[in-house]
Amino acid sequence: MVRLIEPHTESEPAALLTQALVAFGNLVGRTAYFAAEADQHFCNSNVVLVGTTSKGRKGSSLAQTRRALSGIDNQWEARRPSGLASGEGLIWAVRDPIEKQEPIKEKGRIAGYQTVIIDEGIADKRLLIAEPEFAQVLKVAGRESNILSSVIRMAFDSGNLQSLAKNSPAKATGAHISIIGHITRAELRKQLSATECANGFANRFKWVCVRRSKLLPDGGAVYAINFSEIAARFGHAFEFAQSVGELRRDDEARELWHAVYEQLSEGKPGLLGDVTSRAEVHVMRDAMVYALLDC
Repeated sequence: MVRLIEPHTESEPAALLTQALVAFGNLVGRTAYFAAEADQHFCNSNVVLVGTTSKGRKGSSLAQTRRALSGIDNQWEARRPSGLASGEGLIWAVRDPIEKQEPIKEKGRIAGYQTVIIDEGIADKRLLIAEPEFAQVLKVAGRESNILSSVIRMAFDSGNLQSLAKNSPAKATGAHISIIGHITRAELRKQLSATECANGFANRFKWVCVRRSKLLPDGGAVYAINFSEIAARFGHAFEFAQSVGELRRDDEARELWHAVYEQLSEGKPGLLGDVTSRAEVHVMRDAMVYALLDC
């Protein structure tokens, strides 16, 4: 897909690739998973493209990725929210049915109680969120009373989301949320606080440096690309993923994993260590996506 699009776009190939991995991992939903001790890891992941300036062509790379995945699942494709303003709002977007107890009255007296569904909730828990202004998300997450940071962390880890606020009855179980963000390097330096680095918010994202790959004064000829073969291969992989269940390493993969595991899990000091301390998880989730794409 990257090789097909790359000649016709100013976007960085790394931007095309990483966004496609995140998008496909969200598309497949909570089907295939990998077990690590007591935890199940699904294919949801987060990435932020960091451009040296606003000219990094981050937005156009996402548009091209979506073209390659279009038509596989129209229901998933139709849900394109943005604007991560609060943790409660994120929970509401993937909420479970909401129930409450109502009294049963007989002859004016309460004879018992019954459970009534007051909101049907959201059946499809897949949610791919594109945030072209990720600096605003960091601003919101840094506010003392906002729970967005903790909800994003829960979404990455388990998909079970809940606010402890009394006026927020919504909760979500099995949510499959992925986030693609775009930010400039200057904005990132200014807005990413030490708290969000230390509390695990930052290390639940992959941070990818991107820049404009070339100059195309006439805009390239993406319109002339025939996406049918690539789309069919994505569609085949999507169908395959629906019945896979647990993924396990074969002998060759296990040998590779042992070779890199020490380096991935080695702690590093300071800010770098805080931001990269979930390297093993990110590598395995990407590996799962590649395995599913390979069927």
